[in-house]
Amino acid sequence: MKITSLELWHVPLTSHATYYMADGKTCDTVESVVLRVNTDAGISGWGEVCPIPHYLPAYARGVAPAITELAPVFLGADPLGAEALMARADAYLIGHRYAKSALDIALWDITGKAAGLPLYTLLGGRRAQDMPLYHSITCVAPEEMARMAREAQSAGMAQFQVKLGADGDWQADVERLRQVRAAVGAGPLVYGDWNCGSTSLEASRVARAVADLDVMLEQPCATIEGCARVRAASGLPMKLDESAHDMASLLMGHQMGVMDAVALKLSKFGGLSATRRARDLCLHLGARMCIECTWGSDIVTSAALHLAASTIPALLMNTCDLSHYVGPRLAPKAPARHKGRIAPPEGPGLGIAPDLDLLGSPDLVLD
Repeated sequence: MKITSLELWHVPLTSHATYYMADGKTCDTVESVVLRVNTDAGISGWGEVCPIPHYLPAYARGVAPAITELAPVFLGADPLGAEALMARADAYLIGHRYAKSALDIALWDITGKAAGLPLYTLLGGRRAQDMPLYHSITCVAPEEMARMAREAQSAGMAQFQVKLGADGDWQADVERLRQVRAAVGAGPLVYGDWNCGSTSLEASRVARAVADLDVMLEQPCATIEGCARVRAASGLPMKLDESAHDMASLLMGHQMGVMDAVALKLSKFGGLSATRRARDLCLHLGARMCIECTWGSDIVTSAALHLAASTIPALLMNTCDLSHYVGPRLAPKAPARHKGRIAPPEGPGLGIAPDLDLLGSPDLVLD
């Protein structure tokens, strides 16, 4: 089997509610990049990457140039066994993991379809019929966030990510955590996420003020060292996200005691191949994992669900139905949340079929 062409689309995805995060970050309408890798066997694989502006060293309009640069590596190559071909891509173009993640997902999709197996089988075997989700709450007024939490809880959600820091008011962040914690009652997981947008001083003030609560903190500072200072000031458990992006950062987070939990996002690591390796390291380290991606619709959501389904449930904290938060849905028959949980797609490969009528003509064709 040989790769014959690469097709790429830019698809605007609009959040059902604007997401306000610390340091001026927002998610409203963002551009997702959809990729199809075609072969001479009539099998095609789908990939997707959707960078959030000002979030990580990635941007949507950087994907097409990177894939164009990589076209000589992929065109005419055997797509089966993603890791071997991605190793060649890494040698040819250093970095640009976010762009490579879409290619890697598409190669896994082709391999699964050729084998007639769902990706969770190839990624280690299915460990769970369905997986827990978290519900992300935009950083607005504390009472409104509490209302959103109660609404999500009534639909079965039991894990809540509380965005913090959008207004630069640490006392308001204290109220956000207190009101959401009170709204959902004892038991559900509640954690406050600054998305790197705080200083260790301000985050420590918040953390000390809520140290009596059953809450977790997520990535208050841009560095692992800063997060460690906040952890030391409060004793509250810590989840890493943006700072955890390769094996070295995972080991550092573990060694510094700030990786009670960690977000493994496909585009941070470079796709399913690299994230699976990171997943296996976290299993060894005993860190609980959120397996997801930065943003996106049904293609990247499905890829993350397959990896989550093949992960030991005791160490899978949650996963994310990214496609729940945005429109349009790219694959209308893709999985949806049900009572706070979600199952991976069935069928070979990713197990989904994007709507070609919705996508229209590709913006880029390389052959």
